[in-house]
Amino acid sequence: MFQFMPLRQGSRASSFWRAALSTTLDALLPPLCLLCGAPCAADGATLCAACQHDLPHLPAAHCPNCLLETPQGERCGACLAHPPHFDCAFALHRYDFPLNRLVQNLKYHARFALARRWGEQLAQASADFAADCVIPLPLHPERLKERGYNQALEIARHCARARCLPLDASSLSKCRATPPQSGLSLKARRKNLKGAFSCARDFSGQRILLIDDVLTTGATANEAARILKLHAAARVAIALVARTLRR
Repeated sequence: MFQFMPLRQGSRASSFWRAALSTTLDALLPPLCLLCGAPCAADGATLCAACQHDLPHLPAAHCPNCLLETPQGERCGACLAHPPHFDCAFALHRYDFPLNRLVQNLKYHARFALARRWGEQLAQASADFAADCVIPLPLHPERLKERGYNQALEIARHCARARCLPLDASSLSKCRATPPQSGLSLKARRKNLKGAFSCARDFSGQRILLIDDVLTTGATANEAARILKLHAAARVAIALVARTLRR
């Protein structure tokens, strides 16, 4: 199987040049599957047909809010008891092997061809949501400086272009650096995110499509949606590459 060559943790290589090199290689090299290395049938494809088919799927019947499996695709008990601030959610895949490797290679190794593919797919998946603008989930400036780019923004660019919608990458910001969410309970995650986002725009009556890569507990997306609705957004939908599901 084709193996990625990840950058060493703590490398001082410029994020700019890393991203530029990745973009150049994506443009110049023949399209090969990012998972198995086999030739791809179409220009610009990131996966061969077999690997694309084998990516993990969401349950066919799932809650329209949190995407967890339900018997008939109805809202789950948790979302009925405590409705999230976002109105609905769309996701392309279940977060599991080998999709998790692809997400990590966009997030940490600037594989921007994946952002284009996922952005275009999310445009199709969210087509029934009549959005007025597309907003990426923001990174804190220190995290952005460290990584060099926001993977959610890279996906959002292509989603907005495919849907012919304005992209707003500045109104919603992450104003407080938060400790890593992994290992925290849902209650602790929510507490960790209080006051983490700010909004600089009145979204009166606007329907917003909020883009992120992965939804785990939903605490981050929920807090961002809460802030957008405090600024008068009428509806907020989240569009995601993948949803983590309980085993």
